[in-house]
Amino acid sequence: MKCPICKHGETGAGHATVTLERGGATVVFRQVPADICDNCGEEFVPEETARVLLAAFESAVQTGVVMDVRLFAA
Repeated sequence: MKCPICKHGETGAGHATVTLERGGATVVFRQVPADICDNCGEEFVPEETARVLLAAFESAVQTGVVMDVRLFAA
């Protein structure tokens, strides 16, 4: 698809690193499937993937995680 940010590039399948923070908690997810613009590098995570990320983050926060780095697992 045409990148909605830069309007010049095309997006293609790749992997991103997503960092979620709230209060004193930070969780970094690596190797997250995403569409990435070949021009500006903007990353677009699919809605279902975002749901999984947010659920995993919420679980980590509830267990008292302060800082964590994880490989994404759907």
